[in-house]
Amino acid sequence: MLRVDVERDLGAFRMRVSFETHGRVTALFGRSGSGKTSLVNAIAGLTRPDRGRIEIDAQVLFDSAGGIDRPVERRRLGYVFQEARLFPHYSVRRNLMYGRDLAPPAERYVDFDHIVELLGLAHLLARRPGELSGGEKQRVAIGRALLSQPRALLLDEPLASLDAQRKDEILGYIERMRDDVRIPIVYVSHAVEEVVRLADWVVVMSAGAVAAAGTVEEVMGRTDLGAAADVFEGGSVIDARVVAQDPAYDIATLAFEGGTLVATHTGAAVGEPVRVRIRARDVSLALEAPRSISIQNVLRGRIAAVRTLRKGVVDVAVAVGAVTLRSSVTQRAADQLALEMGQPVFALVKAVSLDRRAVPYAG
Repeated sequence: MLRVDVERDLGAFRMRVSFETHGRVTALFGRSGSGKTSLVNAIAGLTRPDRGRIEIDAQVLFDSAGGIDRPVERRRLGYVFQEARLFPHYSVRRNLMYGRDLAPPAERYVDFDHIVELLGLAHLLARRPGELSGGEKQRVAIGRALLSQPRALLLDEPLASLDAQRKDEILGYIERMRDDVRIPIVYVSHAVEEVVRLADWVVVMSAGAVAAAGTVEEVMGRTDLGAAADVFEGGSVIDARVVAQDPAYDIATLAFEGGTLVATHTGAAVGEPVRVRIRARDVSLALEAPRSISIQNVLRGRIAAVRTLRKGVVDVAVAVGAVTLRSSVTQRAADQLALEMGQPVFALVKAVSLDRRAVPYAG
């Protein structure tokens, strides 16, 4: 559990943040300059709030009222920055051992060899940072942070400097680490696909304050956070599992609590869990089941809510089994179809809107 209730004045920028999360991975999400790094630095102890309280798993790190302000080295938090910040004159092995040596032997719960295997570092141990790619450096930085035996891990946009291929590679390693080490992780990002793929809980930051907080399904499913989160549109986040593959067409069938979905180029094997993100703009509605249509996903549902999102645009929530799909339609379309609560409808989703980015591994 992560509890934060802090205030800090930074000249023209004022941070007023209060939230509580209950997941293994909490994403601090929002546009650049929203206060994400300022907040994670306060959690780490690199900066001091003017007032408030910070608590991780019942361990109080800061409490202005109680006079508690644990120094950085006593907070036992691993911190991975945007740049790896490895010691250039040390080999990979020595960089990793530096992290391990920070923790007393009695408090070591993460084994060196296990982390080397988990992060695929065995063939890199003799190299120095100057001989590594950007993705390899970040894996070493994550390993060093884990070997310091932290009670929680802070990752501040660790993929920001990597290209798309390296990002996808490192995300896979972070997923393995998340599921294997099982310590709380605070993950800072402004990338929707990273948050959907990794997080249990999301805190949306905007201008130094919390614009929204909740489970990844709740927050990333909202369609009213575009301005705060620097996201053009929300939608729905659905946990699913691959149940079939059609290699000839590069098509996967995904089962979820409302039925099945057809997706393209998922990169996941049969039996693997995935987390589907369907943008509201990619969901169309029909009052009758369509015939002779190219759209591969036709889901029967019932309207659970209709509300005006902004002038001329309506947000429609459609209950499909135990899952809620969101659809953004024009006000004219909503009026023409006379959309209302309880009305049976068909939600139409193109398979090509669900690709590797929209259907990341769920871990």
